[in-house]
Amino acid sequence: MQEGKPSRTAEHMALFRALEQSRRPDARLFADPFARAFLGSRLRLVVALARAPAALELVCRFIDHRWPGARTSAVARTRFIDDRTSAAISHGVEQIVLLGAGFDARPYRLGGCQRLAVFEVDHPSTLAKKRHIIEGVLGRAPSWVRFVPTDFNRDSVETALAAAGYAGDRSTLFIWEGVTNYLTESAVDHTLRCCSRALRHSQIVFTYVHRGVLDNPAAFFGTARLFATLEAAGERWTFGLDPARLPDFMAERGYRLDEDIGAEEYRMRYFGPSAAAMCGYEFYRIACAHVVDHAA
Repeated sequence: MQEGKPSRTAEHMALFRALEQSRRPDARLFADPFARAFLGSRLRLVVALARAPAALELVCRFIDHRWPGARTSAVARTRFIDDRTSAAISHGVEQIVLLGAGFDARPYRLGGCQRLAVFEVDHPSTLAKKRHIIEGVLGRAPSWVRFVPTDFNRDSVETALAAAGYAGDRSTLFIWEGVTNYLTESAVDHTLRCCSRALRHSQIVFTYVHRGVLDNPAAFFGTARLFATLEAAGERWTFGLDPARLPDFMAERGYRLDEDIGAEEYRMRYFGPSAAAMCGYEFYRIACAHVVDHAA
């Protein structure tokens, strides 16, 4: 991201969620009435134009043609992580930590969050804008949400969370969506090890990109325009993982891998048969794991 400015990719994610919110309640994968508030004037106009079903489909087709798979992957992964979050809440999780919270509105739109301590961790620029918007929509930030300004590449997540009141002896769900691919390897390693010191059986859900898309982008469909867009935004991808190596990678850091699912699979899970016609972003994946031991 550009220094002193909120993340552009966070705003694009909000656009995809706002477009999904524009669908009929029985046709959308999730509800996010907050998404539109995070958009600048140009993207708000896009959402306004997409209010009519026919216009919405035209907008989505344009996005899907220009950045293949980005929108459909983002929408399906939002629903996947929503489901994981709701399941954790129903099973008694006591804290939720949003790592790289971006414009994620889960603390405000998912039931049960008000009974927990929720920590929003992100770059100071993005977090400041988010807090301003949330306070504008709700009047004030909810008492159960704590904002934790942190630069993952420079700061200690553990120290920042502790200062914000995070309790290491309470069951925790860590959500790290759309972040690891922008970090250094050492920042990813440090953050995972910090989270693995949480109470045993605490969970982490995080996204990552297949290492192959960094080593050989041409091997994946639709990456040329995507990488050009990221470069222009100053948000180049720097980190990826080999899915075949992931179980050992997580075990070395104190976790047991529960699920590792790619965009093709989670689109099929939520879009059903229509997912067969969706392509692009097959390199984007979601990993779910739980703490089994404390990493060194």
